[in-house]
Amino acid sequence: MTLQPWLAPAWQVLAESLRTGRLHHALLFAAPRGHGKRALADAFAASALCQQRKADGHACGTCRSCLLVAAGSHPDLARVTFEVRDDGKPRSEITVDQMRALGQRLAMASQFGGLQIAIVDPADAMNPSAANALLKTLEEPATSTVIALVADDPSRLPPTIRSRCQRIEARAPTRAEALDWLRGQGIDAGTAESLLDASMDNPGLAMAWMAEGALAVRDECVADLEALAASRAEPSAVAERWAADRPGMRLWFAAMLAREEARRVISGQRGSLGLTGRAEIPKLAAWFGRANRARGLLMTPVRAELVLLDLLRGWPARQT
Repeated sequence: MTLQPWLAPAWQVLAESLRTGRLHHALLFAAPRGHGKRALADAFAASALCQQRKADGHACGTCRSCLLVAAGSHPDLARVTFEVRDDGKPRSEITVDQMRALGQRLAMASQFGGLQIAIVDPADAMNPSAANALLKTLEEPATSTVIALVADDPSRLPPTIRSRCQRIEARAPTRAEALDWLRGQGIDAGTAESLLDASMDNPGLAMAWMAEGALAVRDECVADLEALAASRAEPSAVAERWAADRPGMRLWFAAMLAREEARRVISGQRGSLGLTGRAEIPKLAAWFGRANRARGLLMTPVRAELVLLDLLRGWPARQT
């Protein structure tokens, strides 16, 4: 497995722990989504179970354990993530039953006679009961087990859990590192620059958005917000369109556009959306916060159209 170059320092820490056998029983892989922490956790799990690890600490990829890990059927690798509900949709939280089942599994002996690895992802989506169940497992860890928690927002984890983990940071890449990596994935320089602008220099997010045609969605958001500012569109119509097609992505772009508009106004420039008055800055700042909160509400049973309509009604009108 080839990791992104900016993950090298974190991998060196993990590789040394594997080499010396001084593994903490709980690891917290923490970074914003798109920085590579999931790839780092997967590389660690594969290496920890590998029967003939390479000199650089990575898994060989060819032994029986590696083949089972690649097939998703290694008996000593447990993965806990969102379960699928009866209606076929994934749950929005990790439940207490899942964590109790994990504790029972880790209490049993390793089938290959080595380590047992568990990956909980996203760990910051555990409900309080699930977190309490995990805490009991962490307080009395089984021998030869390592629990890897993967979290986009580790602050949502209880302090009692964070304090029992060794934190593995997947640092943010520099703009140059991110650009070089995207170009190495076959994306031309101009598109890579635009994707990094849209994703706030997040290369993983930029790569995912390339596959999803996100730049076209961003252009649609710009046009919609311009139309709202000029009273050429109704918030209800825009909300209906956004709710029907990737509303979370559209809210991200809308929040970033509000942020950029405020920056331009502060610096004395004319904003791209035409909101030129300094009096609009507090409104844009407040709208930025509301847009980010609205993204969280999309994960709840509240209807997306209502969340979006309430937000879009507050978009500032263009000054004349």
